Amino acid sequence: MMFAAMAVGCLTASAQNEVGQITLQPKVGINIANITGAKTAVTNTSVNVDANYMIDFAAGAEAEYGLTEKISLAAGLIYSRQGCDFGEFNTTILGVKSGWDKNQTKLAYLNIPIVANYYFAKGIAFKAGIQPGFLLSKKKKIDAYGSNLSFETEIKEDLETFDISIPLGISYESDNVVIDGRYNLGVTKINKKGNESYKNSVIQFTIGYKFTL
Repeated sequence: MMFAAMAVGCLTASAQNEVGQITLQPKVGINIANITGAKTAVTNTSVNVDANYMIDFAAGAEAEYGLTEKISLAAGLIYSRQGCDFGEFNTTILGVKSGWDKNQTKLAYLNIPIVANYYFAKGIAFKAGIQPGFLLSKKKKIDAYGSNLSFETEIKEDLETFDISIPLGISYESDNVVIDGRYNLGVTKINKKGNESYKNSVIQFTIGYKFTL
């Protein structure tokens, strides 16, 4: 639906942005998140399981200032739940059950996206910038294999409390409603120890409403 609306919008040459206008946009949405390079070991085995994408949510607000009719700058504060999902892994070796029914790494960040928007058609903008992020919590959620045991615990491994990502995306605006899709590419390691390089990778979709200040 978003791309169809964008295609229609491209038929109009005028820009949506207004010079000198300041807007505030509360927004809410979902994250499709992963941690690239992450693996986890299966107890009592030599097996390592790769991380997969998981779905969680994001919410916050973004302020935007119009520099020209086609270019604006925006900065926001976004509470973002990220991490990865190691899926379901069950095995029995010599009668001993190992694995899990659910194994998720759940990280929460306060992200500060700072992006430039280029309005190439009415209501449609490409965006790119930089996003510092501050780690608020780090937890592991596990449903143990072969039992009713389910628990959520603080992750013991040392993780960096500061993260930098590069947001790249596109948005469509109509009647002050903004649909935004972006990919936040992690560029800094989130693990403090080891030779591995674990980085955040987040596809984010949000919907918001613009208020003129």
